[in-house]
Amino acid sequence: MTAQLLWLSVLLAPAPTLAQIQPQKTLDADTANVIPADSVLPGQKHPFTDAQRLEGDDGHFLKRAVIPAAALVAAGLYTIQGHGVFSSFDARDARNRNTPNFSTKIDDYLFFTPIVGLYAFDLLSSQNRHDIRRQTGLLLASGVLTTAIVFPFKNLTDIDRPNGNPTAFPSGHTAYAFTIATLMDKEFRHKSPWISVGSYAVAGATGVMRVLNNEHWMADVLAGAGVGILSVNTIYWLESKIAQNKGLNTALIPVVLPNGQPGMGFVLQF
Repeated sequence: MTAQLLWLSVLLAPAPTLAQIQPQKTLDADTANVIPADSVLPGQKHPFTDAQRLEGDDGHFLKRAVIPAAALVAAGLYTIQGHGVFSSFDARDARNRNTPNFSTKIDDYLFFTPIVGLYAFDLLSSQNRHDIRRQTGLLLASGVLTTAIVFPFKNLTDIDRPNGNPTAFPSGHTAYAFTIATLMDKEFRHKSPWISVGSYAVAGATGVMRVLNNEHWMADVLAGAGVGILSVNTIYWLESKIAQNKGLNTALIPVVLPNGQPGMGFVLQF
């Protein structure tokens, strides 16, 4: 099963039509976007660090998520095909000159390795930010959001890959790699910054190998990285907002996709 189908299968799992998620703790209006010190919310294993307390702050979200993601996507758009100072065509030509026969399947699996680390740390360490059930929910929600961004844009841009295959922009492998790396950063940065460095190194290596394998343009990889970073930060930002208010109404509704196929729509009200 492809990585894309693994994420999308979450939407097809049996679920109640309507669910109400209610946190056990709500915050005063005076603490609008900053969680008080020493707070331990449902699913949270330890009190928040200073950075984690700001998770629901709009300015913090803008600085940590929107600006970096926008910069990466903008870099992808700027270097698309033959555009930019060093374009995607230039990167492809450099690849063809230096590593014309490069071929590996490692990138199809490499980006999943931080997930092994995620659950290994859960078993061996007490320092993870959330319990395993909440972690898994955040991981799946982030993956679904990444999928919801990547595939419409692939169809919208309709750019061929350097090997001639369709749906190049943005890179799904890279987007999922940075989704997983960003979640590792969120969960374990307070334990050791090297966990974050290692996770992002794996994500970056995945993107580089997509280019070396002639599977993607440089622009695809840059944009994919931005999507992954934005997706996880958005999910954590929403979770913090929900924790500070009265909960979240969710609903799954049947829909007909543009290609005529049946699907499911996920509705949020908060």
